[in-house]
Amino acid sequence: MKPKENGPVLTRRQHLVGMAGGLAMGALPSMAWAATDETPLRDLAAQKGILFGTAINAGRGSPINEPAHAAIVTRECGVLVPENEMKVYVLGNDPEHLNFAPADRIAGFARDHRLKLRGHTLLWNYDKYISPALAERVRSTGAEKWLRAYIAKVAGHFGDQIYSWDVVNETIDPKTGQVRGTVFDQALGFDIFKIGYEAAREHAPHAQRVYNDYMSWEVGNEAHRAGVLRLLERFRKENVPVDALGIQSHLGNDGSHSRIQRAEWKRFLDAVTAMGYRLLITEFDINDREMPRDVARRDAQTAAVARDYLDMMLTYPQLDQLLCWGLWDKHSWLNGFAPRADGLPQRPLPYDDALKPKPLRAAIADALRAAPVRKGIA
Repeated sequence: MKPKENGPVLTRRQHLVGMAGGLAMGALPSMAWAATDETPLRDLAAQKGILFGTAINAGRGSPINEPAHAAIVTRECGVLVPENEMKVYVLGNDPEHLNFAPADRIAGFARDHRLKLRGHTLLWNYDKYISPALAERVRSTGAEKWLRAYIAKVAGHFGDQIYSWDVVNETIDPKTGQVRGTVFDQALGFDIFKIGYEAAREHAPHAQRVYNDYMSWEVGNEAHRAGVLRLLERFRKENVPVDALGIQSHLGNDGSHSRIQRAEWKRFLDAVTAMGYRLLITEFDINDREMPRDVARRDAQTAAVARDYLDMMLTYPQLDQLLCWGLWDKHSWLNGFAPRADGLPQRPLPYDDALKPKPLRAAIADALRAAPVRKGIA
């Protein structure tokens, strides 16, 4: 059954008014909203050569276990990505004895519903997520030997089902702009990236190879953007086989929605695409911790932020994938990662706790309608 769309939709005039003054928090009035279209987001995206999808998990709140959630996901999406089930701390440290069961549940759900599947991630090069046990195994095995064996097992397990892999995730320190000093790059330096991407090419030759990170367009992301750009430049200089930059797009996590560096962000994107990289929005959501308590005002501001961002991003023909980091507010990671000071739950995703579409869903739809057509993979 199609969910009835009863969320608000900003008129173009209201949207432009909201944009004035740099999206100052509290600037948007409470307003009536009306549904205009129930066309699935994946269809709106496909019309423009774009893949639309979402992250899901295999546990609490998963569409695998919740029929109402499954109905939304399978209607709206053309592609899925596991939130955590393909990460090393779920799969395990020993390449010879990996726990694929949770990821296989998601892969099976995707296959059963004829949805594409992204892989996330083969190397999360961030000390915070490298356990002492993993670090010890890498040291005892040897970083290169461990990584080649791990990628061979993981990429080989999923085979052709995964069309795009986040091969390396979050290797740039946002404060310094330098590569994080993990057990991997301490052992091998820059060669760890060559090894990782070459192994991905060997064991998943059909799949797009992505570098994924969370640099964003708000004030405070300058060093992070510069560091990612240097990394991408070096990839090209040293012929590392990287196809695309995954831009997570957790808007508002590392800066304020009211302090956007639009010109600087465009220069960053222009530099990335000038090197021949494709672009993906891989983990889209909107942190609303600085927005009002009032739900209508908060949803209006979230929708305006989304439309502003997506209108800019979708002008790039190199961007042909848009994935939300969940569709359902109730189980968003942001409620644990960045709780609101007033104790209210965050509303960062297109559907509310009752699985009703919100203004954010309408903003995404409008941005897709306005996007130029490109030759994508949708």
